[in-house]
Amino acid sequence: MAELLLLANPAEIRDRDGVSLSVDFDSIAELRSWLDLAGLNSPDLLISEHDSTTEDGRPFRALNAFPTWHGWEIYARAVDYTDAAPLDATTADQLAALAVAA
Repeated sequence: MAELLLLANPAEIRDRDGVSLSVDFDSIAELRSWLDLAGLNSPDLLISEHDSTTEDGRPFRALNAFPTWHGWEIYARAVDYTDAAPLDATTADQLAALAVAA
């Protein structure tokens, strides 16, 4: 189990009832990558992906995946907010320069 979780960079892990885990990821890309790295992304994997909005109207895309591993049920979830505009090139360059300088 430790190896399976170490392949991930989850935002949160919760034991649900001793036989299942809830695992939240910061992005859909991270969740998909973990499924691939852990060998859990099989053709019969139950996945749900949908677009919706929060109570205050912020749009998002959510991905839920329900793999099993050695009898453990895993409830994995990630949300990407879709209203964020990408950074312009100048801002991205300035942030990168700050990161390198730190």
